Amino acid sequence: MARQSGHDYKFGIEEEFFLASARSRGAPRSAIHGFHDAAKRLGSVERELLENEVEICSKPTASVDEARSALGALRGKLQATARTHGLKLFAAGTHPTAVWSAQKETEKPRYRGMMDDLQITGRRSVVAGMHVHVEVPRPERRVDIMRRIYPFLPLLLALSTSSPFYDRRRTGLHGYRLRAYAELPRTGLPELFDDADDYARYVRVMTAAGAVPDPTYFWWHIRPSIRYPTLELRVADSCTRLDDTLTIAQLYRCLVRLIDRRPDIHAGLTGASRGFVMENLWRAERNGTGASLIDEASERAVPVAEAVDALLDLIAEDAAALGCTSQIAHAKVIAHTGSSAAHQLSAYAAAIDRGATDGTALKAVIDWLAGETSPAAESI
Repeated sequence: MARQSGHDYKFGIEEEFFLASARSRGAPRSAIHGFHDAAKRLGSVERELLENEVEICSKPTASVDEARSALGALRGKLQATARTHGLKLFAAGTHPTAVWSAQKETEKPRYRGMMDDLQITGRRSVVAGMHVHVEVPRPERRVDIMRRIYPFLPLLLALSTSSPFYDRRRTGLHGYRLRAYAELPRTGLPELFDDADDYARYVRVMTAAGAVPDPTYFWWHIRPSIRYPTLELRVADSCTRLDDTLTIAQLYRCLVRLIDRRPDIHAGLTGASRGFVMENLWRAERNGTGASLIDEASERAVPVAEAVDALLDLIAEDAAALGCTSQIAHAKVIAHTGSSAAHQLSAYAAAIDRGATDGTALKAVIDWLAGETSPAAESI
């Protein structure tokens, strides 16, 4: 039975960005520290694992317009700061021109400890994501909501794919980020925890055994936050366009509300169900918005555009209640025109057609990414 809720499901968004030299378009080797010193003074800006990355975050809000304004302002200020230091700033799931073996870690105790533990798998993790926190009315229900949202994760990934290049190579995938990230332990799709107590036991044993210091070292596609009463989405690539960021954030927010008020949605997930999700994640990584995703109920594969239409119908009531109907409609645009990955590949192919070398074509990709990362590139 549907449960009505007046809760506004406040959300916050974290976006990770890469830096490139404005001259060479490669990963920068200088001016990094000056940039980070200046960026820190902007507020709501954090360092990331690697020196050539930076993160921004929006404060908890129930307003899409407020989030757009905050993130747009930070994007603009960061890009202006980057320009003054001879850099370009852009959002993508992987860095097209960075060589992983040449990247340097951020000098921070947590990151030094992580790199010491992860070794080569950490150094190869030249990736950037977009994370969304959504506040849950009853935090004790987060594990149940988490497991029942698994079947929707591949579609959110497909819409966000922005990582077709890695280590100066075309990967053949639209979303390579999660393939690279999968080298790390405790990543990917979480197990089908029975309930909150089962999850709590997992956390207790893992910490007591010294496997992790705390649950922030569970780098899954989705996880309960230990700092806030939220459920955190982590499956999405860093979205080049701010419109795409906001759309995926609102799709996720609506899904959290839907599943919270509808205990019948995906109530009977099995090991086979999880297997279908894993297959669909691969399909989204491989083909992005061009993928066909397996629908367990109908036992057929449906194109992403069709899956988007079905999702928008399913969450229409939630979108109306949360005031984001117009924003989630943009998912149709992404599905039909392609995610960032498709546009990056088009920019690369166009440069090759003009007679560019691979290296020059990748520079064209960096230029496209930097241009579309600008808040001025919004379409909504």
